[in-house]
Amino acid sequence: MEPKVGVSSVVVKYKKILLGKRKGAYGEGTWATPGGCLQYGESVESCAMRELLEETGLVATNLYCGPYVNNLIPSYHCITLFVFVPDFKGTPSCLEPHKCEGWYWFDWNDLPQPLFPPFQGFVYKFGFDMCAL
Repeated sequence: MEPKVGVSSVVVKYKKILLGKRKGAYGEGTWATPGGCLQYGESVESCAMRELLEETGLVATNLYCGPYVNNLIPSYHCITLFVFVPDFKGTPSCLEPHKCEGWYWFDWNDLPQPLFPPFQGFVYKFGFDMCAL
């Protein structure tokens, strides 16, 4: 089985991060940033913008690529690329209620638990310093 490439949009506003509770897929019941799988021929930035719009209705007006994490668990291997979104238009809405319970802002020092494994890896490796926009 080949690894998947995930792209995660780290949306930060006033030192708070946007997270949604996953449902109906890998990581159900965990908290994650908006994101999804990179499609063939798609740039990382385009994927981040597309997934953000599809899931939350937010339009990224500025973004930049950050670090990655490598998650390997039985029957699942994913490289997740993180893209920071410091500027955006709109208010988050839950546009895929079959995949997410809703979008909420959390203080970096008071994150909900449990976190989606790729995002947990990001938090463990890099912490909020990487997001301090």
